[in-house]
Amino acid sequence: MINRRFALIVLSAALFIGGCNPASQTVDADGTKLKGTAEEGVQKDVLLALEPDEMDWVGQQIFHNECAGEFRCLVHWNDGEAFPSLGIGHFIWYPKGVDEPFVESFPKLIQYMVQRQASVPEWLRKLEPFDAPWPDKASFEAVENSVRVAELREFLAGTQGMQADFIVRRAQASFVKIVESVSEDRKAQLNADLDALSATPGGIYALVDYVNFKGEGLAEAERYNGEGWGLKQVLLAMEPDPEVTTLQRFREAAARVLTKRAENADSPIERTRWLKGWLKRLETYKEPDGVASPAADTAH
Repeated sequence: MINRRFALIVLSAALFIGGCNPASQTVDADGTKLKGTAEEGVQKDVLLALEPDEMDWVGQQIFHNECAGEFRCLVHWNDGEAFPSLGIGHFIWYPKGVDEPFVESFPKLIQYMVQRQASVPEWLRKLEPFDAPWPDKASFEAVENSVRVAELREFLAGTQGMQADFIVRRAQASFVKIVESVSEDRKAQLNADLDALSATPGGIYALVDYVNFKGEGLAEAERYNGEGWGLKQVLLAMEPDPEVTTLQRFREAAARVLTKRAENADSPIERTRWLKGWLKRLETYKEPDGVASPAADTAH
């Protein structure tokens, strides 16, 4: 029941995003208005084509990927990382002095929640500067059962719909930015692939999940040996093949991009532990049972 409510809230969020005036009034998760025009071909009501049961499936997939539906996982510190991950999207939050190449997303989420007048815990509102209050994993584990961490988990459990709204907006906002960032000779194909992916539940899920999972690929800091691993890099790595669906081409390109990231990483944990999980996650990028995908089959 929780997952179904979560999925329907995502659908409501999607309707809110595109229902008023998608050509000029779509707003990014940080409050920035997007340009989205018909000529760009990608800033559209991507999620409006989904039926409630399809959206239920998309919501369950994203929530399962990050938290496996577990309450405790809403505030978590992964092995081998210098920062905690929070919420249904495992948003990154850096402690003071931590400088990693990954885009920090939790402060933006809280900023968005404050703008939406959510009941953010008072101690969280008063943090200045807004750094994770635990300097390392050992410090976090020492207070993991404290009142503050419990309050934070309860808050994140009760605002799943708003977090989903944030995730969807971030993904949707990235499409125009990505297309604008590539050379003119690549824009048409990227537009075509985004159109095809946004036409089916499996494609929408893959786009939204991948942006939440590995980012847009636009931040110059998110590079190993000069190579990124976000949505932009996956779209550019998609190889033409009229014999397979666009979603399959996306999945295969993502596997190549993530494998390259692990190979370029300084830390061996990305190759020995994380890559296997990443590739397994990509296997979920497919259409739900019983859902046809003619647009994905024909748009190459």
